[in-house]
Amino acid sequence: MAQERYTNLDYLKEITGGEPEIMKEFIQMFFDQLPEFRDGMTSFLAEQKWKELGEIAHKAKSSVMTFGMNDLGHRLKELQLKTQKLEEIETYEGHVQEFMDMVAAAETELLEDIKQF
Repeated sequence: MAQERYTNLDYLKEITGGEPEIMKEFIQMFFDQLPEFRDGMTSFLAEQKWKELGEIAHKAKSSVMTFGMNDLGHRLKELQLKTQKLEEIETYEGHVQEFMDMVAAAETELLEDIKQF
């Protein structure tokens, strides 16, 4: 039995008309954004820059949802809202760690997907 995927390309197929080249471009753009998201979240968390952490969570949310990672998108939205109100600061690190883990898994899946287009 195949393990459950983190990504779901249905929405991507819908917005690209299922064109393999366009889908590859979207995936590549996502890969290009990942260092910014990862570095930003890590450094903003470490530096306790909560406003910036919320902003990068918001930016990352749109990207992950393009690839069907809706649960992660909702969790990033939660983080964004918490940072705006400075609520539950002790949970921010867990949100960032979850993001790191899930995008690492997504990256692996998408690298496999690209080979099959």
